[in-house]
Amino acid sequence: MGKLIYVTNVSLDGYIEDAQGDINWFPLGDEVFAFHTGLLRSVGTLLYGRRLYEAMAVWETDPALAARSDLTADFANAWQAASKVVYSTTLATVPTAGTRLERRFDPAAVRELKATAGSDLTVGGAGLAARAFEAGLVDECRLLILPVVVGGGKPGLPKGMRTDFELLDERRFRNGVVHLHYRVLPSGHQGSAV
Repeated sequence: MGKLIYVTNVSLDGYIEDAQGDINWFPLGDEVFAFHTGLLRSVGTLLYGRRLYEAMAVWETDPALAARSDLTADFANAWQAASKVVYSTTLATVPTAGTRLERRFDPAAVRELKATAGSDLTVGGAGLAARAFEAGLVDECRLLILPVVVGGGKPGLPKGMRTDFELLDERRFRNGVVHLHYRVLPSGHQGSAV
């Protein structure tokens, strides 16, 4: 059985993109980039919303990205090796191998995917992750906290519900990014309105 893990980069004030939809304030650097690659290698399936999938698909559709360095080649290889499920009502097709397009997010289907998985899964995209949280499907969170305040935008974690966590691990990077690894506490602690 696989765990469903929400992985995201988030500003110190809790946003994954600023009020203009920009994410260019991410100070990732090689150390954090290599860490992301390690996380990616540890999972077998990636669940994406349309916008994040379209942003990430370039790791397969644009070979020039992988050619930039050994780090980017490693990331591209890890991304391409994973199975992907994309939830979209607007995409007609998906341009990447090993990718399945779903028209709606079905919690029962994701439960079955977790139950039959030989490795962990990640969920990406704040909107899709919020639906997974609401359905009680998220087992862990891996938040990379970036040392910047953007003042508003798209929240990285769901609003309007309570979720309790247990800290499993933390790591501080030289560029000020901090990785926090949490386990989601049982459903008795999660899902109540705030």
